[in-house]
This record gives sequence, structure tokens and C-alpha cells, in this order.
Amino acid sequence: MKKRIFLVVSLLLLAALMVACGPAAAPTETPEEETPEVTEVVEEPTDAVVEPSETVEASPEAGGVPEECAEENACAVYAAGEPIRIGFGGPLTGENSPYGIDSQQAVELAFSEAGDFEGHAFEIVAEDDGGTPEGGAAVANKHAADPTIAAIIGHNFSGASQNAIPIYESANLPMLSPSATNPGLTTDGNGVFNRAVATDVVQGRNNAEFIYNVLGQTSLAIIHDGTTYGQGLADLVRTPFEEMGGEVVAYEAVTPGETDYSAVLNSIAALEPGAVFFGGYVPEFAVMANQWAAAGLDGVPFVSGDGSYSSNLFELAGDNAEGLYVSSPVPADSEEKLAFDALYLEAYGVEAGSLSSYTWNAWDAANVMMEAIKSVAIVGDDGTVYIPRAALVAAVRGTSGYQGLTGEITCDEVGECAKGGFTLFVVTDGAFVAAEGQ
Repeated sequence: MKKRIFLVVSLLLLAALMVACGPAAAPTETPEEETPEVTEVVEEPTDAVVEPSETVEASPEAGGVPEECAEENACAVYAAGEPIRIGFGGPLTGENSPYGIDSQQAVELAFSEAGDFEGHAFEIVAEDDGGTPEGGAAVANKHAADPTIAAIIGHNFSGASQNAIPIYESANLPMLSPSATNPGLTTDGNGVFNRAVATDVVQGRNNAEFIYNVLGQTSLAIIHDGTTYGQGLADLVRTPFEEMGGEVVAYEAVTPGETDYSAVLNSIAALEPGAVFFGGYVPEFAVMANQWAAAGLDGVPFVSGDGSYSSNLFELAGDNAEGLYVSSPVPADSEEKLAFDALYLEAYGVEAGSLSSYTWNAWDAANVMMEAIKSVAIVGDDGTVYIPRAALVAAVRGTSGYQGLTGEITCDEVGECAKGGFTLFVVTDGAFVAAEGQ
């Protein structure tokens, strides 16, 4: 029995020894779990200052600057209650001052009658350019340097406008002239000059046809003052007059500002023309009218353009103004025009159109400009008004179907906006009266 027990124990010990000495069992593989990256969060103290980003785009409703105005001087900006300022350039002193004063007054009256826009009045910033090219450039530089100027009414004269255009183009300031008629102002490809008056292409032909068809004269002497406007208009009378079969027997230039033109008048009188046309302004036209009879030209019709249509002519030429012919874009009477005429007389004590023939054009130009501004203005919750300059340039050029005192105003692709023409007037008893036969 003991031997059997010993045998069993021995077998058990041998089996245990074999297990212990055998190869180890392969462990069961457990897939590794990816340990997620942990981003360390550092809590800032509650009083830390948060730096704004470099570019913040916000709408005015959110109290920020509109996206259109993000770049420097991209917009004219007016805080709540500040007036929207519109520049003006014209002759406000000297013998040609009636033109500038008349336009300035018509614009001021238009702004006054319009009232406020979103709490902002319209204000004219008038500067005297003397009616000269140099003055035009000087005024344009002044307006362009003023960030509160949104647009320009003017300039009055073509030479001043010509020098001002490139300056305003660089500043993205749209222009709307009531009276600069030289055709070349819209043919140079600029994007800012527009006008609310017909050009001298129309005026030149009107004068040529009147001289040839109404006055019945087939020979013509032409005098001009050498300016962009004066010589330009003289050329635009000459061409259609010759095309109709007329003969231009003289083409003479004079220097503006002189007090004696008897030499050129005497030489013209010797040619015995049927009529004489002058391209220029009132001061020189008046000097020649005063020397007309002495030069032997008494009875010869003397005709000039819109640059000579002004009450200043009566003061400078007196009785010698009788019988002179001048062209003008004075519009036909309408209920609206007569209402404006009464308003102008009440405000300034003089008749509309007595200082120049562009009273109504200036009124229309001011109203068109205000409508364009309103169409692009961005108004913030705080009452600030932003006027994007590029959008305003496009809006003025895009004017369409505006019904003004001078007729419909619709700008074409180069800025010609007026549909009206010119009428010839004759001085009768110290007043401009529409000439017969037109």
C-alpha cells in the first residue's frame, strides 16, 4: 500500500516538473488604445485686455465702419448732425462774377428747399476760381484736399473745368457743371465730369443758322478771346456757317481784359461783313459794343454766345447794348419754373436769369447731385452718414429720367446729361427778349 502511494506521488511530481520546464504560453493580444492629445488650456485672468484683430469688418448697424469705407478716404463721412458738404467753383469776384454768384445762389436755394437728409443738411462750400484755368486748378486742389467734400457743382467756365477735371478724377470727386459748354470736356475719357447743359456743338449751330437763315447774312467776321470756351464756340459757329454756304471773311483773336479793341474792329469794318460773331465773355463783348459805331460798324448785327448773356452787359455797355444778339439756354416757362422764379426773386431780390442764363441749370444740377448722394448713402444707427466716393461717381454718371426745370436730365456714357438747346435773344429796352423768326 505504501509503495502504491509512493508511486502516485512520484508521478504527480514528475508531471509538475514537465509543465514547469515546457515553453511559455503566448499571451492574449489586447489592441492598444490611442491616447488622445490633450491641449493645455490656460485660463486668462478675468481682467485681461482682448486685442482686436487688424481688420474688423462691421456694418454701420453694428456700430462699425461699412466695408465700402474700409480704405482711407474711400467715403465722405459725416457724424450725426454734420452737414453734407458739396464743393462749388466759379467766378465770385470781378467782371464775370455774376455767373458764379448766380449759380451759387441757385445751389444754396436748392439745398435750403430740400431740407435735411437723415438729420444732415446739405451745405455748399463755394470757392472763387475767377473763371480762369489757373483758378480752376487752385480751387480743385483745395476741394480735393478736404475729406469732408463729397462732390462738386461746377465749375462754371470751360477753361476752369478743363484744368480741374484731372484733380477731381484723382480724388474720386464727381462734377456736375451747370454751364461749362465746351465739347472737349467729355471727350477725354475722364469719369468724373458731367454737365446739365447742352454743348457748344448745339449752340454753335443755333447761332450759325440764326445768322444765315434768320438775319439773312451770308458773310461773317468772327472774333474770339482765345479761351477754351470762346475760341471753341467760334470754331463751332464757323463750320456750320460755311457748310450752309456762308463765307467767313475774317477770323481774329483778341486778348481778354483789354479796354481797346478798335484796331481789330477797324480792320473788320473794312471787309464789310454782313454780321460779326464774338466767342467770349461779357467784359470784352461790352468793350467792343462801346466801340462799334466809332469803328464804322453801326447797323451790322453783332452776335455772341451764352458767355455774354448777363445783366452785367447792361451795366458795362449801357445804351450801346441795344440791338445786340446773344444765345442762351433759358428754359421755356412751366408751372415749376415760374414757382422757382418767384422763390429766387423772394430770396435774392433779383429776377432768376438776370445775372446769368444758368440759374435754372444750377438748380437742376444741385437737385440731381442730392438725389445721387441719397441713392448711395449708408446710414449708421448712430446717425453717421457714409458716402462711398466710387459709388457716387457712378451714380451721377448713371442719372436717368430726372425731370428738371430745364427738361429731362439723363447722362450718357461720357457725362452729357442735358436735352435742351439754345435760344437767341436781342437786347430791347435794356432787357433780353427772344428774337423773332426762330
